[in-house]
Amino acid sequence: MDIMKVVEQAQDTATVRRVFGEPIRQGDLIVVPVARVLHGGGGGHGQGKDEKGDERGSGSGGGFGLSATPAGVFLIKDGDVQWRPAVDVNRIVIGGQIVLVVVALTIRSIFKKWRRRR
Repeated sequence: MDIMKVVEQAQDTATVRRVFGEPIRQGDLIVVPVARVLHGGGGGHGQGKDEKGDERGSGSGGGFGLSATPAGVFLIKDGDVQWRPAVDVNRIVIGGQIVLVVVALTIRSIFKKWRRRR
């Protein structure tokens, strides 16, 4: 397996088509979906030696990862372009939970100090 060939194929998967989807036409409205695409890859090659310094074996490997999440859509109508972001409800819920825990811990520490002073 040629590592450079794998890397080149991996780069081909992270194209503009992954970021901007195929436009959807509905009457005089055009919708262009947009995604946030992250990619990365790597590879390596090595040779092993035994205690005497003799070559024992060699190996190589590689890997690639690709992540795409919706970012929103562009709406095009009569020459006017509008951006509509995608809403990630999971991120909103997790953020709310973190804020709730911080508030609860703050109230708890204030209450403890208040009880000690009495």
